[in-house]
Amino acid sequence: MKTQWIKTTLSSCVKLQSGGTPSKNNPDYWGGDIPWVSSKDFKSIRIYDTEDHITDLAVESGAKLVPPGTILLAVRGMRLAKELPLAEIQCTASFNQDLKALHCTELITPRFLLYWLLAESHQLMGKCDEAAHGTKRLQTQLLLSTPIELPPLATQQRIADILSSYDRLIDNNNRRISLLEESIHQLYKEWFVRSRFPGYESVKIVDGIPESWQNSTIGDAFTIIGGGTPSKNIQEYWQDGTITWYSPTDLTKSNTMFMEKSGSQITSVGLANSSARLFPPFSVMMTSRATIGVVSINTTEACTNQGFITCIPNDKISLYFLYCWIKANIEIFYNLASGATFKEI
Repeated sequence: MKTQWIKTTLSSCVKLQSGGTPSKNNPDYWGGDIPWVSSKDFKSIRIYDTEDHITDLAVESGAKLVPPGTILLAVRGMRLAKELPLAEIQCTASFNQDLKALHCTELITPRFLLYWLLAESHQLMGKCDEAAHGTKRLQTQLLLSTPIELPPLATQQRIADILSSYDRLIDNNNRRISLLEESIHQLYKEWFVRSRFPGYESVKIVDGIPESWQNSTIGDAFTIIGGGTPSKNIQEYWQDGTITWYSPTDLTKSNTMFMEKSGSQITSVGLANSSARLFPPFSVMMTSRATIGVVSINTTEACTNQGFITCIPNDKISLYFLYCWIKANIEIFYNLASGATFKEI
């Protein structure tokens, strides 16, 4: 019954632990086997591994470790403007100074805390203020003062178990999707990189390619377009917008082959008064600024900001060939990028 629930604040439920970054000037601290979590690793509510790893020497020199099952929450960073990055770490790990580890007291179970934070994410984002250079920050005292209602521990566990069963199903499906996508790329490489396509044994090779193939430039093969951002200072460009408008964060957050929706939408007036351009469903979007080479396919008519190159298939270049070709050549595109502040193609 609801009457058995207690009203308190997060300060009585969790103890916070800060993280840090081992010196990047010491190569002996990096490239080890210990996962080191930063904001870029928050791609789902469970983290199994990280992009960066540290060594035992880094831990001996002061890097903090947390056990599996610990909840990690980002309290500083640009992503706090759009979302509340948090996750349950699934392995012993370290983490950087933009994150807090939340250690539960006897009043709350870790997984119930995870789902409560997800449910209250918009409230917590509303507590964020702005630090230097537009970086968002969730101050510790504001986080800990947040009210929370807690059912008995057995009820908490039951709620978490039900929600976790759905999450496990989602995780399993996402892993299947990843395996299927990897098989697509392997098939592409077999046919179009190694040239071992069906019947290749009887095809003559001329100038390094099968006789019936032809070389082309991107400009002659398919259309590419860029994007733009309507002024954020003009409300008419954004309020009640219905036009899908992608930013690189949408792709890095989703990390999927197909994109159905964006975090922000613009109006037709915003589209008309910016360099953003609509492109048809099932085009291939590639981030081309700062974060280069994240690729996804839109499933609805859309436009992007200026951090994209969007490639449009045609009767000569099919969607999936184009998608696989771009993914197979990311390193080449990255090497084309230049810029002092950040890389851009």
